[in-house]
Amino acid sequence: MAVNVLVPQHPLIGHFLSVCRDRTTPMPQFRAAMAELGRWLTYETCRDWLPTQKVEIETPLDVKLSATRLDWEQPIAIVPILRAALALTEGCMPLLPHARVYHVGYRRDEETAEAHCYMSGVPDKLSPQERFLLPEPMLATGGTLIQLMQELTSRGADTAKIRVVSVIASRPALQRIGAAYPGLHITCAAIDDKLDERSYIVPGLGDAGDRAFGTE
Repeated sequence: MAVNVLVPQHPLIGHFLSVCRDRTTPMPQFRAAMAELGRWLTYETCRDWLPTQKVEIETPLDVKLSATRLDWEQPIAIVPILRAALALTEGCMPLLPHARVYHVGYRRDEETAEAHCYMSGVPDKLSPQERFLLPEPMLATGGTLIQLMQELTSRGADTAKIRVVSVIASRPALQRIGAAYPGLHITCAAIDDKLDERSYIVPGLGDAGDRAFGTE
């Protein structure tokens, strides 16, 4: 795989992943677990990614120190793919409170398993200095993410400043994404090997959007 994949070995991530995989998990608990995964996966992907700056501070003991703080002057945007990504985004946003949010909507064609964009909140022109976090719960075929990447890069985004947060990625999707965008950084809770005849990830966790919002 040509993508840069991080699968954090963290007990909290493992716990919330198991809650999401369990078919008996009720909708409120599923949605809450997705938000927690959004939080912890975002935490992991931001380790060496967020812009920082040196500042001088003074402690209550009148000691002056050189310290590091986040540089919120550097633009960051979260681009959630509707609708399943909304649950993940609930966990992402508290860690990136200054981030803009550009919602995009894709509808899956059940016959071809490909997605079609029906709504985009992405500005026509993007700065190559802007960082983008893309929450996408399930990378099944990778087609939706590739379409979004094409939209962002065609409007000026720098691929090197884009990171993806996903709950489960299929190996075929990672191979397809890597062929289109080698080096793209993806943080996910698990990698599953197979897709079924409907292009659902196996063993997976079912349809993340339906389970998060109680629809079928």
